[in-house]
Amino acid sequence: MTVLITGVTGLVGARLLPRLVEAGVDCRALVRKGKDVAAGATVVEGDLFDPATLAEAVEGVSDIIHLAAVFRTQDTDLIWKSNVEGTRNLIAAVKGYAPKARFILASTSNVYEEGGTHPGREDDPVDPKQAYPASKIAAEKELQESDLNWTVLRFPFVYGDGDGHIEDFAKYAIAGKWHPAKKISTIHHRDLATAIQLALTGTFDGRIVNIADDATMSVYELAALVGQRLESSSAPLENPWHLHVDGSLARSLGFQLTVRTVYQAVQENLM
Repeated sequence: MTVLITGVTGLVGARLLPRLVEAGVDCRALVRKGKDVAAGATVVEGDLFDPATLAEAVEGVSDIIHLAAVFRTQDTDLIWKSNVEGTRNLIAAVKGYAPKARFILASTSNVYEEGGTHPGREDDPVDPKQAYPASKIAAEKELQESDLNWTVLRFPFVYGDGDGHIEDFAKYAIAGKWHPAKKISTIHHRDLATAIQLALTGTFDGRIVNIADDATMSVYELAALVGQRLESSSAPLENPWHLHVDGSLARSLGFQLTVRTVYQAVQENLM
């Protein structure tokens, strides 16, 4: 098994790559010139916007883990270019040089309808309006229509391993005056890696799968964990299921958590 991973310098990739290397996976890391990656991975210089550089990256691989994406920017053109055109270029390279490879696409639980009537499920209709989730749905569609062996993993809020994500989220929630009782699904980096390693076995082939832990957390509690305090409120909560996903499909297919809740991560010093 030789696995190509994109986005290895991002919040998720920088923590996933060392875990895969430690697990004995032969990893290739697609990076722009001058970027460093975890020891034990093979560096392949390339750019998702330059199709000519992708042939060497994908030739001979058994699997692709496509993490690279643009999220937090006001530049919606860049979001669409990165998340759709970049994915399209990578798909074309795989079809040309590694057509039997498994293509695992990291997507997001943000795709589910804000006014949903239950936790987001994989078979729910999705038509997000914001650039990031809309671009991820477009990327999912590109992959599903590619004739490649594909898997789409939709991740909720990812945290842990000193990534600072909860701290950033708390500031965003306070600035945005989020309702303190709003709850979101979460996943620790360690179990994100667990899910991807399971996907590499073929367990999720041809499926869209939500990956989430056992308990949603209110934004009030998340903020409190990092010493921030949201303004208290007993006002009715609108859209109570937004950012809350149903993870039962993954569990039925054999996904087993090691960090079941954020509070477990705190107790075990995994933050």
